[in-house]
Amino acid sequence: MSRQLARPRNGKWIAGVCAGLADRFGLPRFLVRLGFVIFGIVGVGELVYIGLWILMPKSDL
Repeated sequence: MSRQLARPRNGKWIAGVCAGLADRFGLPRFLVRLGFVIFGIVGVGELVYIGLWILMPKSDL
């Protein structure tokens, strides 16, 4: 588990929010992305994703 929450520069699809969350909490990236898709159908996934995109810093690596 990495120390801080940050968007990676590699291995991302759109902005790296799901990849950053997956790396931080030690989860498979696929499951985090699937969770955002499911919550997106409900209507809150997009808002959370955009909010995290704004708040999460980019990784130094």
